[in-house]
Amino acid sequence: QVQLVESGGGLVQPGGSLRLSCVASGSGFSRYVMGWYRQAPGKQRDLVATITTVGKINYVDFVKGRFTISRDNAKNAVYLQMNSLKPEDTAVYYCNAQGTVVRYWGQGTQVTVSP
Repeated sequence: QVQLVESGGGLVQPGGSLRLSCVASGSGFSRYVMGWYRQAPGKQRDLVATITTVGKINYVDFVKGRFTISRDNAKNAVYLQMNSLKPEDTAVYYCNAQGTVVRYWGQGTQVTVSP
């Protein structure tokens, strides 16, 4: 069993930056593909970025060049550095741990981009 706790969300002006953190409890963190997803009001939950157990990274097009995902296996943590934020980035951001047969979600952290 893995529990994920996100932090770092908040209110930021357009063009600003935030760094989200997700800390996992439980064992086996290094064996999970970690990801960040987001869900805006009234919309489905969308993938933002993933990082594999060996550090291979994938971004969706709308965050390429602006967001950076990283992980620290020694700290059981995954991060999402978000720069050049836009109002359309406003959403609840969720941390995800994907194993071979199980999947875990955090409770989410709200990011609001507004003047």
